[in-house]
Amino acid sequence: MTSTPGPGTRTLDVGVGDATLASADMVLNIGPQHPATHGVLRLRVVLDGERVVSADPVVGYMHRGAEKLFEVRDYRQITMLANRHDWLSAFSNELGVVLGVEAMLGMEVPERATWARTLLAELNRVLNHLMFLGSYPLELGAITPIFYSFREREDLQAVMEEISGGRMHFMFNRVGGLKEDLPAGWLDRVSAVVALVRARMPQLEVLIVGNEILEARTKGVGPLSHDLACAYGVSGPIARASGVDVDLRRDDPYLAYGELFGEGGPGRVVTRTAGDSLARLEVLLEQTHVSLDLADACVERMRSLERGPVNQRLPKVLKVPEGDRYTATENPLGLNGYHLVSRGDKTPWRLKLRSASFGNVQVLSQVLPGCLVSDLVAVLGSMFFVVGDVDK
Repeated sequence: MTSTPGPGTRTLDVGVGDATLASADMVLNIGPQHPATHGVLRLRVVLDGERVVSADPVVGYMHRGAEKLFEVRDYRQITMLANRHDWLSAFSNELGVVLGVEAMLGMEVPERATWARTLLAELNRVLNHLMFLGSYPLELGAITPIFYSFREREDLQAVMEEISGGRMHFMFNRVGGLKEDLPAGWLDRVSAVVALVRARMPQLEVLIVGNEILEARTKGVGPLSHDLACAYGVSGPIARASGVDVDLRRDDPYLAYGELFGEGGPGRVVTRTAGDSLARLEVLLEQTHVSLDLADACVERMRSLERGPVNQRLPKVLKVPEGDRYTATENPLGLNGYHLVSRGDKTPWRLKLRSASFGNVQVLSQVLPGCLVSDLVAVLGSMFFVVGDVDK
């Protein structure tokens, strides 16, 4: 049925796709309070339809000025501040500070403390990776994996809480070693928990590995090239998924990693070459198994060590000799660096923190352009960062 315009009616012809029509790109703010940004991270995204034209990560919403606070606290107190910037890697954060101070003091740490630190660092690494192995599928719409990953985290946190008293901020490192000796029977409980987590991992993997929906959302999505990762200082699992074969535990060993990553040791560096979101998840999953193997090796070695001290006696007022030192550690999310400058006082004159998440977030400006809006969260979540680690 058609109608004929009556007398005096005006008609307007509009051409489809008319080049004379004005158009503008859409600017979309994702965050800072968006559930997919792992905290208060803001992404300023320019869209052309459903395609990302440019993406600008805007950081600083969680800035606490930790580096400035380091300058007005003594060497016992700054461990607490360094503990918190990456709340998923608290024990590993403490290590960079105490190792740097011990090196400037020329202090030898007892062997039992060295192996206990290595064991706790690897347990902390597993805790970190399990969080992302559960939360990343959740961001893609898969609810079940996070229940499995948190079950394993609870078992691991139980032994960490037993030894340190903390569930997130362990505060167990001290300059010169550890806070106190290991509880009686603790190594047996660690062995049992590691074996339990290893036995249950296939239940989590079957939900992730080979999942058609997850692979469709991640394979070929958000590729990061080897050269771009190096140019932006990307490190850790994100860089190794792009073929950057760098791991300080092997390349510049500290603690007991020289032995663990030496010939015949259980340590190995996990890499991929695809550099996409799926490769980043695969590296994280395989690294979890490597850390469980390293934890087992540490437990066995500690059983063979004679009982002895786990720390050094310190003066009431601890002063670090004048000078400076840069200490780097392989944290769960990548390379952490601590540049400590001392003028011989009981507080640092300067302590600059190089956090792993900062470089991993900044490269988003190069990775996101060209992606579809529907893939944006998949890429963002696969960078495995903590916003507190970005902002410090």
